[in-house]
Amino acid sequence: MIIIGITGIIGSGKTTASNILKKKGTTVIDLDALAKKAIALKEVQEDITDRLGKEYVKDGAPVVDKLKETVFMNKEKLRTLESIIHPRVSECLWKEIAKKREAGTGFVIVDGPLLYETDLHKSLDKIVVISTETEKIRERLRTRGLSDNDINMRMSNQIPLKEKEKRADLVIFNNGTKRALELEVEGLLRRIKEWEVTVDAP
Repeated sequence: MIIIGITGIIGSGKTTASNILKKKGTTVIDLDALAKKAIALKEVQEDITDRLGKEYVKDGAPVVDKLKETVFMNKEKLRTLESIIHPRVSECLWKEIAKKREAGTGFVIVDGPLLYETDLHKSLDKIVVISTETEKIRERLRTRGLSDNDINMRMSNQIPLKEKEKRADLVIFNNGTKRALELEVEGLLRRIKEWEVTVDAP
């Protein structure tokens, strides 16, 4: 079995590409979904209270909006939050991968925005980057209601797309329609068949 990471930055279309893959029957493990499960754990909330402050947990649940607002403004607190959550996410990820390997799954897609930032890419067989022109990303994020200041802060917390492109095994450019992206994803699936042969070869 080969493990393929799919990444990008906020607004580049990573999630849309992953959803297309899911509809085609591909196994996709969503790291954001695992992070949401992790932050609901009592032990994680205790760590957040101890290391960031009790104002971030209320009535047995994380105050997500307050956490987001704080970490996007303060990189040190962002790193602290990541150091709390990411080990739990990684543990869940490898358990899921082990289950899929045992079930005989040919390949697994790991969908995550921070594969390079967290060094997870080093443990994966291949990396696919979903890239988009910067202005298109900004347009998409504005339609989600984000201000230019919010957009700049969120983008500054991630490695630039151009750098991710250089390090990727495959880059998919998402500058057109959803149908165009679907065609690119179909091309990715063909490439994965090639990778399965070369990665699994003795």
